[in-house]
Amino acid sequence: MEWVGDEDPERLEAAVVTLAPDRLDALGTSRTTDYVVSWELETSSGWATDRLSVAVAGRGFTRWLVLARDAHGRWSSESYTHGETRYHDAPLAEPGIVSPSDLDGALDCDLALCPVTNTMPILRLNALAGLEETELTMAWVDLPSLEVVASRQAYSAAHPYDPEAGRAVVRYRSVGSGFTADLGVDEDGLVIDYPRLARRIRTR
Repeated sequence: MEWVGDEDPERLEAAVVTLAPDRLDALGTSRTTDYVVSWELETSSGWATDRLSVAVAGRGFTRWLVLARDAHGRWSSESYTHGETRYHDAPLAEPGIVSPSDLDGALDCDLALCPVTNTMPILRLNALAGLEETELTMAWVDLPSLEVVASRQAYSAAHPYDPEAGRAVVRYRSVGSGFTADLGVDEDGLVIDYPRLARRIRTR
């Protein structure tokens, strides 16, 4: 499936998602005018992140990150960087986890600008059937730096899944910034449209 950037129509996101009853795996790419991203996501039972691998190739720089969560819930990262350390005249943060202890209790990764990484909490919380607002900690991966920081996010059901419409509406809120968006999602919990971020232009 493919998405186009909502506020940046030059950005194109594509992913192949394999769904099982309690987990998913995915391969994806993202193309912007400044850099290209490729990523691979593996989850375990309960749609909890096992491993996210991300590579970024930009104008004068290359970066790579492997973010992993072990069976005890501990997060770790390996990273590599080559070339420019600035992006649009601003310093690029170092790739990798800034503070591992901040990720205690986190089950999910959240790759910046990627619609697929919203799917895991949506499915785990059964937000398609209805959900009171629930706050979670995410391992948020910045692009293009690949810096990983803790992000507090909240999900709730704005409108349960409607088979006739083929969609549900899940409300997303960034606890730190207060940003809120109503995400249109399909019966598999995959984003159809995410205001200001992306809208789906092609499905399976």
